[in-house]
Amino acid sequence: MHAAILAGGQGVRLRPYTTALPKPLVPIGEEYAILDIILQQLKAHGFDRVTLAIGHLGSLIRAFAGSGEQWGLRIDYVAEDKPLSTIGPLLNFLDRLPEHFLVMNGDVLTDLDYAALLRAHQESAASLTVATYQREVKVDFGTLETTDGHIVDFREKPTLSYGVSMGVYALSRTTLSPYPCNVPFGFDELVLDLLAKDAKPRVYEFEGYWLDIGRPDDYDEANRSFQRLRRTLLPSAPVASKLEFA
Repeated sequence: MHAAILAGGQGVRLRPYTTALPKPLVPIGEEYAILDIILQQLKAHGFDRVTLAIGHLGSLIRAFAGSGEQWGLRIDYVAEDKPLSTIGPLLNFLDRLPEHFLVMNGDVLTDLDYAALLRAHQESAASLTVATYQREVKVDFGTLETTDGHIVDFREKPTLSYGVSMGVYALSRTTLSPYPCNVPFGFDELVLDLLAKDAKPRVYEFEGYWLDIGRPDDYDEANRSFQRLRRTLLPSAPVASKLEFA
C-alpha cells in the first residue's frame, strides 16, 4: 500500500500563506498541517509507504514529516530540480513504486476512502482511475446560446454542475512506463494521451467531503468547517507533533 504525494508546487494562488510555508504545511484549524491530516488518513486506510515529491521549501517538509515514524509510516523523498508538472515527478521514481499505487496532491482535504479507490483501480484493470467530485459553479451573468447570429436560448445566472478531478488518482506502473523521465508531464497530457490510445481512464465518483485548498476561498472554507468535520477527517487521535518540526 504505497502512496505518492505531490508536494513540490509553489502554491502561487495561496500567497501570502505560501511565502514562508509550502502548501502542504499551511495550517488547518490552527492546529494541524494539511499534510499531517493526509498522513493520518493514509495510515488509517492501511497504507504503509509514502513517497513525497518535494520542491518549493522542500526542506521544511522533510523536517516536518521526517521518516514517517510518528504516523507509523515509512516516508522517503524525491526532490525536483526543476518543475515537472503533475505526473512528471512520478516518472523519476517509478522503480520505487509497486504495480498499483495511489497518487494525490498535497493540498487535498477529503474523507475519501483511499484504499477503496486503489482496490477499485486494481479490480477494473484500468489505465488510470480518477476520483471525481460534482462541483457546482454559479454564473453571475445571463448566458446565451446562439446559432447563425441569433439567440436561441437564454438562462439567467444559471448554476452549472461539473464532474471535476479531486487531485487523487490510482495508477499503475505499466501505464507510466512508456513516458520519458525528467521532463515536465502533466495530468492533462496523460489523460489526453490515454484517450488517443483508446485506453480510457475510469472515474471513481465520490459524494463525501472534498476541498482543494489551493484557492484562498477554499482554504478559508476548510478552516471554517474543520471543527465541525474534525472527527470525520481525523480517523484517530492525533499522532503527529502538529505544527512542530523534527
